[in-house]
Amino acid sequence: MTGRAPLVVVGNPENRRVALFRAAATEAAVPVAVLPWRRLAAGPVRLPRAAVVRIDSPGEDAEVDRLLRGADRPAEHGEIVGLAAWYAGFRAALGRLDQAARSAGATLLNDPADVLAMFDKRACHARLAAARVPVPPALPPVLSVPHPLSGPSVPHPLSGVPVPQLASVPAAPHAPPGPPASAAASTLAGPAGSAAWTGASGGYPELRAAMRAAGWSRVFVKPAHGSSASGVLALQVAPGRIRATTSVELTADGRLYNSLRVRDYTDERQVAAIVDRLAPDGLHVERWFPKAGLSDRTIDLRVLVVAGRPEHVVVRASSGPLTNLHLGNARADLAALRAAMGEPAYGAALQTCVRAAACFPGSLHVGVDLLIGTGWRRHAVAEVNAFGDLLPGLVDPAGRDSYAAELHALRTGRFARWRASAPTPPESAGEPGPTPGPAPASTTPPGPTPVPEAVAAPGPTAGVAPGSTAGWDGRVGWDGRAGRGPRRADDGGTGQHENPGRDRKVGSAA
Repeated sequence: MTGRAPLVVVGNPENRRVALFRAAATEAAVPVAVLPWRRLAAGPVRLPRAAVVRIDSPGEDAEVDRLLRGADRPAEHGEIVGLAAWYAGFRAALGRLDQAARSAGATLLNDPADVLAMFDKRACHARLAAARVPVPPALPPVLSVPHPLSGPSVPHPLSGVPVPQLASVPAAPHAPPGPPASAAASTLAGPAGSAAWTGASGGYPELRAAMRAAGWSRVFVKPAHGSSASGVLALQVAPGRIRATTSVELTADGRLYNSLRVRDYTDERQVAAIVDRLAPDGLHVERWFPKAGLSDRTIDLRVLVVAGRPEHVVVRASSGPLTNLHLGNARADLAALRAAMGEPAYGAALQTCVRAAACFPGSLHVGVDLLIGTGWRRHAVAEVNAFGDLLPGLVDPAGRDSYAAELHALRTGRFARWRASAPTPPESAGEPGPTPGPAPASTTPPGPTPVPEAVAAPGPTAGVAPGSTAGWDGRVGWDGRAGRGPRRADDGGTGQHENPGRDRKVGSAA
């Protein structure tokens, strides 16, 4: 590789993400080298001097998953296991990469601290709330840190399914007890009088108690670390009734698998078993945000913001509450959505996505999942994705796909200007950062982002043509419907735990 600023992609060499980015780089005459995630997950690495480094998803590789979890053997196909261990390994790996970048005077296009915050839904929610970006209210965190397991598994009192018994652990450093740090973060606590989960054994009973204290009957329960809706439950409760809509498959022996088929659980024992399996690795629970509908489908948006510009937008439409495209859902017509919203409301929604991206100023791009409320009058950010740029067939007004747009923002200096002008994001106490390594002998002070050498100026990259009932509260109904068969579609999610084919998906975190 030649050039004063070689471009290095940290990724899985055979992955479609790396292939698509390399295709865009070839079109722009920018040479690319790939640093395999297997090497970074296994130990220290070295970077070329003054390299420009793009971090891509570690997903869709069972061996990378095993290394990050520190496990003796790979997880079974699709098994949801070791979520907190995966995050700890991911954090350590990014720490090694950060150390290597400092030693080489390299520039990272994804700030490791940003990436880690986006992979902790609690930290991401707190950062957005502190910046007054609209987010759904959330219950206070529970089980916010990895912790050891102790003792044998015992039957759950409701489900009878074996669940591990937990050792006592201290409260998470980034979820201190007491009032929020600022008034803007008050949405974390929900309504006055809402109860936090306490104790290392918090699980389904604590979840239901916190919901009752907050007065919430409908919530989204999300594993703290992960992507692609794996492990997410859209939970609705009422006297004598319960429904959890999810892609989780619960086996007879109590293990969880990530499936491509969305299903409804209406047996409380099964719901309790799922929650209790997920809770030890940390949960983030948000109040259900009733979403707008378009052509009899529930919709939300994936908005890719590249260096401050929200020019790639996907409307995701579903017959249920989970809109991820890989779950058999479909892209809907953006023009129809804009007509339904009206241009002022649509423009305000995009501006909110830019504000969300500004909370992660060290990242060239982020994928913002934006919820549009019923009546089109309000919106909220559900998540911000570090690797949310897999959007095949989608181009911006200049005809650039997501990867070409990122290269253009880098080569024109727009990313450097965006990064320099973005305010320092507000952070909650103890927000996660990469595991530090030893101090380098010398570091290069931050400056303008180097531009990878190119043989010819880039041009536009041609894109490929892209392929409810009344509820208990009388407003929004049961959104979930079972029976979707396995089907794969490009989602624009992180791809962390996606795997082509079969009904189950590979993954260690959800």
